[in-house]
Amino acid sequence: MHPNAAFRHGDRPLLETLLDEVSFGMVFAQTPDGPRVAHVPLLYKGGGAVQFHLARGNALTRHLDGATVLALVNGPDGYVSPRWYLDGGAENVPTWNYVALEIEGRVRRMDQDGLIGQITALSAKHEARIAKGKPWTMDKLSEARANGLIKSIAGFEIEVQAWRETLKLSQNKPDEDRAALADALEAEGAVAIAHMMRNLAP
Repeated sequence: MHPNAAFRHGDRPLLETLLDEVSFGMVFAQTPDGPRVAHVPLLYKGGGAVQFHLARGNALTRHLDGATVLALVNGPDGYVSPRWYLDGGAENVPTWNYVALEIEGRVRRMDQDGLIGQITALSAKHEARIAKGKPWTMDKLSEARANGLIKSIAGFEIEVQAWRETLKLSQNKPDEDRAALADALEAEGAVAIAHMMRNLAP
């Protein structure tokens, strides 16, 4: 993560909310074949447990049980132009504001009942976010189709041992510059990062 302590927030509920809201990230692990990464939906269970699943054929699947992994969740981001500062860029350079969360922990493989619970909870959570129509549920599938799909994936749970965040929101800049940067980012369409700059930076 970024070494500047100004970009830490130290608010665990905020980090948990970020993880829960984004619900998608990357899981990295070292394997005998070299470093590998998988892009996965993430389900935060509270209490420091994060679940995910992979295709059985994924290069990571056979190496994860008992391994220590790093999972990364990215939040909003935006390019910051030097010309947006009050000095017009005379003393500043281009940079990037962004929000990112790393979680590190040990992985255990879930049994089939746990896997079914995970994918049921994932679909229920995200179907509930769709405004129109009746939520999709697993019972829409035939038993043969559902069993075939379940057998093609493997479920895992991370016991989170460390939370590391970077909320790079121009906290190291004067208030007047930060306000000007947030306005400029919003005008360029980076609404989410501008909102976080206004509401999370000190």
